[in-house]
Amino acid sequence: MKLRNVAIIAHVDHGKTTLVDRLLQQSGTYRENQRQVERAMDSNDLERERGITILAKATSIVWQDTRINIVDTPGHADFGGEVERILNMVDGALVLVDAAEGPLPQTKFVVSKALKMGLKPIVVINKVDRPDARPVEVINEVFDLFAALDATDEQLDFPILYGSAKEGWMAEKLEGPKDQGMKPLFELVLRHVQEPKVESGALRLLGTIMEANPYLGRLITGRITSGSVKPNQAVKVLDHTGKLIESGRISKVLAFRGLERVPIEEGTAGDIVAIAGLPEATVAHTICDPEVEAPLPAQPIDPPTLAMTFRVNDSPLAGTEGSKVTGRMIRDRLLREAEGNVALRVRESDERDSMEVAGRGELQLGILIETMRREGFELSVSRPKVLIRRNDKGEMEEPIEEVVIDVDEQFSGVVVQKMSERKADMIELKPSGGGRVRLVFYAPTRGLIGYQGELLTDTRGTAIMNRIFHAYAPFKGDISGRRNGVLISNEQGEAVAYAMWKLEDRGPMMIEPGWKVYRGMIVGEHTRDNDLEINVLKGKQLTNIRTTSKDEAVRLTPPIRMTLEKALAYIEEDELVEVTPQSIRLRKKLLDPNDRKRAERAKEAEAV
Repeated sequence: MKLRNVAIIAHVDHGKTTLVDRLLQQSGTYRENQRQVERAMDSNDLERERGITILAKATSIVWQDTRINIVDTPGHADFGGEVERILNMVDGALVLVDAAEGPLPQTKFVVSKALKMGLKPIVVINKVDRPDARPVEVINEVFDLFAALDATDEQLDFPILYGSAKEGWMAEKLEGPKDQGMKPLFELVLRHVQEPKVESGALRLLGTIMEANPYLGRLITGRITSGSVKPNQAVKVLDHTGKLIESGRISKVLAFRGLERVPIEEGTAGDIVAIAGLPEATVAHTICDPEVEAPLPAQPIDPPTLAMTFRVNDSPLAGTEGSKVTGRMIRDRLLREAEGNVALRVRESDERDSMEVAGRGELQLGILIETMRREGFELSVSRPKVLIRRNDKGEMEEPIEEVVIDVDEQFSGVVVQKMSERKADMIELKPSGGGRVRLVFYAPTRGLIGYQGELLTDTRGTAIMNRIFHAYAPFKGDISGRRNGVLISNEQGEAVAYAMWKLEDRGPMMIEPGWKVYRGMIVGEHTRDNDLEINVLKGKQLTNIRTTSKDEAVRLTPPIRMTLEKALAYIEEDELVEVTPQSIRLRKKLLDPNDRKRAERAKEAEAV
């Protein structure tokens, strides 16, 4: 059977997964009576809840007499570690662009890698049914982007399709016809994407996607560059330098057939398969015949830019809500995660009972914590810190990100002001239609921690921020953190409505009456810049006088709701987020006020 291998490249929420749904439905992958799910490729719970693709996945469909392998890639920059290497597996790319938003940073990042590898893109303008769609301007923006990324003349002569994945149609003209469904896209892929290049010689396969399977162990997915692979075949694994990692036998060869992975007797050159049976092999390793000496060239994996410390939960409420609480369990779970996720780096921390986990961004680390929490883990995590490195001259360098903010014109002033306070440099300001402007900055990652919530408050929820790693640059100096102090509980027990009502003038609360609190737990935000210890357990003094003026009704202001991402962005260096399957609490690292004072004095002495 003829083969085509295609990747779908798009920014987050531009409609990749919906497009794959329609391709699966219209290619006859489903049986007549089979129940069809929305966003079939987003198989994990968090992906379905948040509407984002976190893990790269492959599927395959048959159109006429050709098998088309499709790789759905994540659109969020934090999961970009998946995307870069996937391009090694494919011979063509569908660049999917929203007809209103145009090309955004993640599209730019992946397209630049695709063009460098010589892939010829097909541009698909999706969501043309949106009332604010501007397909003609977006096509010009895509062309300008390709030109800026040094595309060849052949790559600039890209075919264009317009359509709506949600409505299930694509066409070469903006107005249709709409009755042909996805047929124009299938036919364009067969015409425009080359057949896989097959090299002569023995088996060679470059690992591209890795996952841990509870039954089969490590599964390595990649494209067979040369030769063929069968179950029980003897192979060896080489790293990018040609060093031998392990020798072993393949226990299973799985191929993608629709949404299923099916065991096959033989995988041939050009096809994308998953291989089981090699416990040491990972992404960027070459799986090959024992006689092969030279590994396949592999894309380097971008380094992590943020790190967090995962510690054992040692609060007074530890062990009351979760089932997995020991340091050994947390350590084993993190090492298992690092096995299947090459963009994460896990190492033993200097502190007792803690591990340092480094990744691409807050969202990636937040997703990991949320997953562990759902599995029954209890842990406490520190504020994300940026990984600083030193260059050849010994100077400090920090990661800089390209930030694109789309915002209503009236709020552009406050965005520019806040970004400049965070040591960001503005690169571009241009109108993007409909009374909105697009601002582009180069900003240090340190300054962006916790800015998303502030941005939404400043712009009344109208701003959209997208960011992506740009480069390492000289250290930009101190950036001011949170301006307000916090309210800290000085007793352990259950919060009382009357006490909270009396303390409302001190600042907004983060807890509700009846919630369990303990000494050193953060229960609210102080209106001033210092921390304040308060007693939220103090009940009303009862007297024998009863009058309407005496018995005032207790009406509390609704508390600040702390989500996991919000909590991680909110805390300071001396604070932790306590995460359990039922609760997210904020606390001081040192629960005893005397210990905190001693630590403060030691810090001041050190500074002097």
